[in-house]
Amino acid sequence: MAQVLDILALRSLVAVADCGGFHRAGATLRVSQSAVSQHIRRLEKVIGRPLVERQGRGTTFTPDGQALLGEARRILTAHDDALRRLVGPERPTVTIGTTEHAAELILPAVTAALPDHQVRFRIDRTRRLDAAVDRGTIDLAVHLTEASSAEGTPVGSLPLSWYSAKAWQAPSGRDWPVVAIEEPCVLRRRALTALASRGLDPYVVCDSGYVAGVLDAVRTGLGVALLASAVNTPDGLTERDDLPSVPPATMSLRARSGADPRVAEAVTAGLRTVLGPVPS
Repeated sequence: MAQVLDILALRSLVAVADCGGFHRAGATLRVSQSAVSQHIRRLEKVIGRPLVERQGRGTTFTPDGQALLGEARRILTAHDDALRRLVGPERPTVTIGTTEHAAELILPAVTAALPDHQVRFRIDRTRRLDAAVDRGTIDLAVHLTEASSAEGTPVGSLPLSWYSAKAWQAPSGRDWPVVAIEEPCVLRRRALTALASRGLDPYVVCDSGYVAGVLDAVRTGLGVALLASAVNTPDGLTERDDLPSVPPATMSLRARSGADPRVAEAVTAGLRTVLGPVPS
């Protein structure tokens, strides 16, 4: 039989189902969203029919996609069980939840801090991460302190910067269009407050459930956005220093009941190497 179901592509298919979309699947697998899309297209070429369909902001599986999803889970289970028998027991698994903000800093730092563990990530909104910690479905959660009503351990601060499209021109009047994460969002509130303090009348011209959507909207020139300062300025955007500075946002860590305290300590130490100091 000439057709082959690639293991990596099957992992992407399962991740899209488990994470609720291509962007989150890519972050969990630590590959780009385009790589996940290519994996799905590769499977569709083998099957000969569509597997996934876009539906508004979400993703749905076709009947063929649902059928392959069940087969994929069985194939991956058999594959991983075979590796364990042949190679030996795998490293202990720890599941870390984090917000999208500064994921490019947090994910590598956490992975490096736990070299003896198999690290899995879940990227989500703070309130859902809090609920997952309470249920015990994730071991640790890293989030913006202001966004959570639960007590956590401060692990650092996140510098914030304004971004716009490279060719974007500031409005001549007081009305300022802002692109932001949908409520509830700490950075959204900070952005509107900072611009209002300058005597402007900010308004949200576009909101999104995810940072990727904010970046896409800003690239089109819809408005400015307040985001975590990026290691490398996102493609198509420019950092603006003509807007009011906004203080860094404190980041906190929460651990589920019964989690290994040594893991929390290692993650805390790792995060403190890449985040700014905790405000006094």
